[in-house]
Amino acid sequence: MSNLTYKVKHGADLTEELSKAYKVAMFAVKTRSRSSADVKHLGLKSAIANQILKKYSCNKKIKQVKSVKLTVPGQGVKLNSDNLYVSCLKLKIPFAEEVLKINQVELDTTYAYVTCTVFDTPETVPDGYIGIDRNATGHIAVAACDSTVLKLGKDASHIKKKYYKIRKKAQKRGAYRFVKKLKDKESRIIRDINHKISRKIVNTAAAAGKGIKLEQLHGIRKPKQKRNKGKNFNRTMSNWSFYQLEQFILYKARLLGVKVSFVAPYMTSQTCSKCGLKGIRKGKVFACFCGHNDHADANAAFNIAKAPILRDPSTVDRDAVESTSGSAREALSECA
Repeated sequence: MSNLTYKVKHGADLTEELSKAYKVAMFAVKTRSRSSADVKHLGLKSAIANQILKKYSCNKKIKQVKSVKLTVPGQGVKLNSDNLYVSCLKLKIPFAEEVLKINQVELDTTYAYVTCTVFDTPETVPDGYIGIDRNATGHIAVAACDSTVLKLGKDASHIKKKYYKIRKKAQKRGAYRFVKKLKDKESRIIRDINHKISRKIVNTAAAAGKGIKLEQLHGIRKPKQKRNKGKNFNRTMSNWSFYQLEQFILYKARLLGVKVSFVAPYMTSQTCSKCGLKGIRKGKVFACFCGHNDHADANAAFNIAKAPILRDPSTVDRDAVESTSGSAREALSECA
């Protein structure tokens, strides 16, 4: 089973309730009270007030309140065939998804965020694997299997460079609030790209009856022998969202019954996917003494697809390099 959050329009005017919720949150930050009796005079339903008090009273890091959502626990929500009924607000929300249970519902001026538990599809036995090479530069992910190569997320590195330059100028001016907003905006954009990439990878694997192989990259930012590789390299590594992409692939794969496995990352980018010997990699170009030339990330992805499995978690563009690989003649480029 997995937890998912659905975003749906509720179509109600909740301005008054949201105003009361803001006052309750302000009271919680100021007094750290957990009792709904202390905010009874504000007129907000106790089921919602308790949730807001719990959130803003317990977290001492919260010093100010910017925006507040109406939080309704699962006990206050009834799941019908085509809608959700929020009893304390007497509100019907269109909702026709098949779920096991509703955990909670959060509402703002326009949308309801329905967090629920859903059934996972039973894991199928894969007919081969798609190898995924994740990268800090160039394409975020390159997927390879049989005669197909998918190159995904090239825009991400350009977006990071763009926002880094803007933030650097703003920091010199001392515009730290603007820098924080810009960083948050960049994170949202990268998160959206990772969602689209993971959806494309998992859907491709499910349609082909394949499993997915990823490199075991945990701890990659903490090498045994720390070497100074420069400010730009360190910044690139610290901003690399490989783990976020991995988690998105994992949960989407569970929902569709796609098997995900991990392999050792050792030498995947330096080994020839055709003959298995060590080749020469320069940037995004890979060349082997056997005559095989390929895009370095595509070559690594094919190696990952063939590599032995470590564990199962059941709990430069390709067109810039002329490839001689017989198993990689068809290239599908896609930017998320």
